[in-house]
Amino acid sequence: MKKLIMILACLILSAAGLAGCANNAQSFTEESFAADANEIKGIVLDVQERLIEIAPSEDDQVHIEYYSSSKEYYDLSVSQDNILTMRAVQNKSWTDYIGVKAPAQNRKIFLRVPDGLLASLTVSTTKENILIEALSVSENLSLYTNGGNITFERLNAGNGIELQAKNGDISGCVAGSYEDYSISCSFKKGKSNLPEYKESGVKTLKVENNNGDINIQFTGE
Repeated sequence: MKKLIMILACLILSAAGLAGCANNAQSFTEESFAADANEIKGIVLDVQERLIEIAPSEDDQVHIEYYSSSKEYYDLSVSQDNILTMRAVQNKSWTDYIGVKAPAQNRKIFLRVPDGLLASLTVSTTKENILIEALSVSENLSLYTNGGNITFERLNAGNGIELQAKNGDISGCVAGSYEDYSISCSFKKGKSNLPEYKESGVKTLKVENNNGDINIQFTGE
């Protein structure tokens, strides 16, 4: 009898805990960051479970629009060498991971940068896509996602482009001709229109994918 009472008590406590989790919805606030492009040389965006949309800004400023809560927020800083870094910070208990996920509209980050004024851009996310309109940087461009697609209209980097995905596709156009690039491409469980290795080229294109397709075109410009 005592054992039965203990089992019932545990079930009641567990149900109460799960009910508390169901009512543990976070309150998100829309926030924004802006800086003059001459104050920012490069950007590092390192987050989890966030859809990232990148497009040219309409002025000479870097703009970031995002949503934060008391349990999911971001650390933004600019280093002495003018690198803007945005990293995800979480302040969650174990109950916050049970049956509760931020609404889709709050799991987005909008980055707007002046075309051609950045030296470098590095973006990393998980379980979401990276979407980029036509964008140019003077040195290096790197995009990573685990559990999403990388889709771009036209990428242009003075030195090199690195694209890496898992459980998603990589597709879009890069500026220049096929001959402009030395290419390194590796993939598993998918298809690719790129060679595994190509020497020569004044720029580098490195592409890796696991469980997804690679389809990259060259503009020929």
